[in-house]
Amino acid sequence: MSGGEIESHEKMESYCINPTDLSDEILLQILSYIPSTDLILNVKNTCRKFSTLCLDKSLTNCVVLRKQYQARDEQVKQMLRVISREVCELDISDCYWLNSPTVEILSSCRKLVKLNMAGCSVTSLRLSRILTNLHFLRSLSIDINAGFDSGQLSSECRTTLGHLRELKQTLFVPSYGVVPCCTSLEKLLLYFEVLDRTREGMVMSGQLMVGESNVPHYQNLRLFYARLAPGYINEEVVRLYLAVLSDRTPENLRSFLISVPGSLTESRATKNLFEFMVKNVTLEAFQLPKSWLNGSSLLQHMKFSCPSYLSFSRCMISGEQLTQALLNGGKDCKSLVGLNLRGCTLCLISNIPFKKPEDDIDCSVLDRLISACLNLVHLNLSSAHHHSSDTSGIHLCNVLSQLKKLRSLSLPVCAIADNKRTGKNLHQPTGQSAPSTSASTFSKKVRIGAQTFPKAPEEQESLQLQSAFWKLLKGIPALEYLELIGSNFYSVMPRNDPAIRNTYPPCKRSHAVSDADVAAIGQLYFLQSLTLAQLPGIHTGSCLVSIGRSCQQLQTLSLANFGMMGKVMFMSSLCEMLTHCKYLKDLRLEQPYFPANDKFFTALSHCSSLQRLCIISRNGNFQADAVMSFIHKCQELIMCHLFTGETLMACKSLQNDIIKRFSLERPALNAIIFPLLHENLAEVIRDVPLMHLDEITLFKSRVAEEPPNLWH
Repeated sequence: MSGGEIESHEKMESYCINPTDLSDEILLQILSYIPSTDLILNVKNTCRKFSTLCLDKSLTNCVVLRKQYQARDEQVKQMLRVISREVCELDISDCYWLNSPTVEILSSCRKLVKLNMAGCSVTSLRLSRILTNLHFLRSLSIDINAGFDSGQLSSECRTTLGHLRELKQTLFVPSYGVVPCCTSLEKLLLYFEVLDRTREGMVMSGQLMVGESNVPHYQNLRLFYARLAPGYINEEVVRLYLAVLSDRTPENLRSFLISVPGSLTESRATKNLFEFMVKNVTLEAFQLPKSWLNGSSLLQHMKFSCPSYLSFSRCMISGEQLTQALLNGGKDCKSLVGLNLRGCTLCLISNIPFKKPEDDIDCSVLDRLISACLNLVHLNLSSAHHHSSDTSGIHLCNVLSQLKKLRSLSLPVCAIADNKRTGKNLHQPTGQSAPSTSASTFSKKVRIGAQTFPKAPEEQESLQLQSAFWKLLKGIPALEYLELIGSNFYSVMPRNDPAIRNTYPPCKRSHAVSDADVAAIGQLYFLQSLTLAQLPGIHTGSCLVSIGRSCQQLQTLSLANFGMMGKVMFMSSLCEMLTHCKYLKDLRLEQPYFPANDKFFTALSHCSSLQRLCIISRNGNFQADAVMSFIHKCQELIMCHLFTGETLMACKSLQNDIIKRFSLERPALNAIIFPLLHENLAEVIRDVPLMHLDEITLFKSRVAEEPPNLWH
């Protein structure tokens, strides 16, 4: 080695920093990103300094195991034995793979103030043993499963429950659960997941045990939230909860939200409840079933004070009614953070009479609304035809560009269509764009329907300057969640029924939204979640490559009915996109005729962080050896759901092979391979852990779905 090389080597060594030389503050910040089990069982044992730092209160005070899919039972037990005297907040929600003895060791964590066990299997006896010694507990999240009996709860457990301020309870059977024992509740969240029939086909009863109905205590309640899965049993049970609430309506109630997938018949008890609320309650967060608001004057009389979240999802409310309810009397809406107008087809039209949902919107209505709510962070306008007028010269995206604080946005595809181009395409057959006016010349022929990026940079720049959607996204570069969903899109994967065989044609205006328009999403460098559903104007999918290259923070991608329905024309672009998605964790594809072949899975193997994969494809197929090879390479994958057109025998064979080969090394593995159109699909779906079912397997709009930080 020459003298110059030695000197250069010595300089490089002088620049190297030993991690232990960093300040404690910096090291604690770095260590906070390491999973708790690794931190306590591995990093702690590396040196004396880390042995002390890993037990710092900033790291052991709050421990989150949710989505730590590699955490095994023995590791969790060992970790809890070390930190049991220090931990105050513990989240093991949706750790469905942990066995019951592991969960029961929580009873040794006597300083717990907040405990989240949602998604874990806990019997009433085991719950009693866990809670008996947790005298400081003030917040609890649990599931109520078949066989739960509140009579088995000990007096010490009931005392602990009596001190709770917050309770989140997911019901899989008709029951009050532990609510009657919680006499000091200020925050109550109820998730109704009761199926109408048992596995044996027996019809469930919505009746609760005699004598329980007069026990729940709501006098201190400030927040009441109820979310119902489809099914009449859930509707029956929630009415019983509301009946008690109507008898003892708390005057300090500030948030009242009921989320129902369809309609919910209003009862006399709920009418009494609302009469009291109109007179005595001022709300900050509000949501009711559409059937309770449609044609009702309730909204006009309800009092809001500095509202933070409002949802009118699926309500037939006009723009005039909406602005009157929110803005009349000089009401202050600057505090509004989340607004859900999903499926409100007439909310941007000034007057309902003689108007159709497909008519052009009145941008003045939207402008008044947005101008009063400039601090909106989450906005959902999906599932409606919000068409900007050709004559007004104002585009919906231009109005939305005032919202500089937006972090999540959901729009119908037809809403971003450019006014000047939609007029040319409105009368074209499905899947076609307007033919070129130069067709009679001897120039190169243009294939109808094939839309790609403008080749010249000047043309691309000109499009960006003209496009309202490009300008909107340029003005909100910090957007993290974006959904573009066709206003007529319905997933073929329902909740409790066989798969839907029919599809609805997309809105005519959405045909004008091309690859060049969707490429605008590439400006969102901080984008974490992207949903694109029912975009018939997409041909080659070249926009996906642009998005993959630019949106390096993307963690969730959902594509459904992307481009023309008969054939998957965007496969090459999708495969190239996936090679750039290093941080992608969740991928959902709902596309007819999708070929899940070796080419696709080879590209997907570049997504080294992928944890969950769901493919739903009518008449689609898979290549079994490619699936197995991909799962072997993708070490982080713990969920694989393939619902295709393959035979039941082929599906069962692949599922068994996956479970047999990978279940030991991946304790959280959940593999379901099943024919999409099989009559027993609903029975298979009920075995999926609720977390996966709710977050990825079932399609839904998630922007402003519920108040931010509802449970944190």
